[in-house]
Order: sequence, then C-alpha cells, then structure tokens
Amino acid sequence: MSLKDKISEAISALSGQGIELADVGIILGTGLGGLINEIEVLKTVEYSSIPGFVEPTAETHNGELIYGKLSGKTVIAMKGRFHFYEGYSMKEITFPIYVLNELGINALFISNVAGNLNSNWNKGDLMLFEDHINLLPENPLRGKNENDLGPRWPDMYHTYDVNLNESIITAAEQLQLTIRKGIYAAVQGPNLETAAEYRMLTGLGADAVGMSTVPEVIVAKYLGLPVSAISVLTDDCDMERLSPVNIKEIMEIAGESEKKMTSLIKQVIKKLD
Repeated sequence: MSLKDKISEAISALSGQGIELADVGIILGTGLGGLINEIEVLKTVEYSSIPGFVEPTAETHNGELIYGKLSGKTVIAMKGRFHFYEGYSMKEITFPIYVLNELGINALFISNVAGNLNSNWNKGDLMLFEDHINLLPENPLRGKNENDLGPRWPDMYHTYDVNLNESIITAAEQLQLTIRKGIYAAVQGPNLETAAEYRMLTGLGADAVGMSTVPEVIVAKYLGLPVSAISVLTDDCDMERLSPVNIKEIMEIAGESEKKMTSLIKQVIKKLD
C-alpha cells in the first residue's frame, strides 16, 4: 500500500468517528498534557483505532487524538507521540503528521521536554526553536519519494516558521512570560548523554538536547506545513551544573511549566488568522 493510500485509510477511519477538518494541530510532549483540559472536546479517538498509528510506550504519552475547540479554532491534538528509541521506524513516528496535514491544518505546534545546555538559562524555562541539529541515525523521508506529497529534496531554510515564531514571541510578551530562543539537538536515546557528549553538543552550538520533534518537523517542512516547537528545559546539562538526572524532578518541572505552555499556546491560537 502506498503512503497516500495509508493516509486515505486513516482519514476515512477518522471521518467515520466524526473527525473532519481542523485549523491547528498540536503535539503534546512529556508531562504537557494539561492543555487538553482547556479544549472543548468534541471527540476523543484512541490511536489503536486509527490505521497506521502505533502505540506510544513513553510515560505520560496516552495515545489519544483529541478533536475540539480552543481559542475559537478547531484543533486536533496528539496526546502522546512516538520516539525512535521506542523501536518505531521514522515512517511510523511521522505518519500522524501526514494525517494532520490531510485534515487541513494550517499550523502545527509541537511541545517537548529537553535538557538545558545553556549555562545562562534555568530549569523550567521555555525555549522556542530557532533551528535544530539532527543527530538521529535515520531520516523519515528516506526511500522512494511520492512527488505529489512533497519534493525529493525539501529545503530546510527557515525550518521553523518565521510568522508563527513571531506570534509566539509576541504572545509571551503579552503574557509577561520569559521565552528563550535557541538551537535544539535531536539524539537517539533512550540513554541520556555522557559529559563528553554534552560538551560536544555545546560545541556544535546546541542550547538544548532531546529525543523527539525533529522527525515530525522534517515531514511538516516537506509538506509545506508551517511549524513551531517549544521545549520545557527540565534538567541542566552544561558542565558547570551537571549532576545525575532525577526523572521525578523532570516530571515535576514539566508539570510546573505546563501552565505557562498552556497559556502561551492558547494565546497564539487565538491570534491566528
């Protein structure tokens, strides 16, 4: 079955469950599912009932597609994403982006948690992606290209949409929230990095490091879908403050920052045309 046929099969299944066109897509990262509470939910669909969707295994990733209203817009939110370290292929990880795009969204917002490599920033800060460094060992576009979906060699110039990023910065100012702007490095995981690897990543120019987001962004760019991404910085990875990682603390910091992320996304969506 071709990729286009798989997309059509998923869309048909969603249509049968009452999910039609949407304005905005949202991918909710680890510990950041609270935005769902702000959505006027019209329909919740389990990933297991959507052809082509796999099951997330990471903690706090529920595996539900939420369809509803937020800030006056129709939104479709992924409560749970897939990671390469879970054993899934890049094609499986990014398949939902094709489906969201087919549902007509004109903007995609992605959130995650990440390690902080910038010694001038703190745990709990929000970082808006200005760019990324892809250190993952596979690419979601490898293989035969379907030319009616996107170009063989997609340009990654202004990968993160300038207008969406400006809207996020403006919204942060209006809400009096501090938002950092930086470079995200994507690595395979699931282990965290060694001290030498953190030093290497800093030398490459990265401000944060994580194990997600970049595959989805590559496909969004391939499809011509405007995308922005924000990290909650949950642990310090610079050499001056390095210490053993406390997963419980990471989840707590993500939870504490959830309100900031929620208010920011709501404000941005409200201002979208």
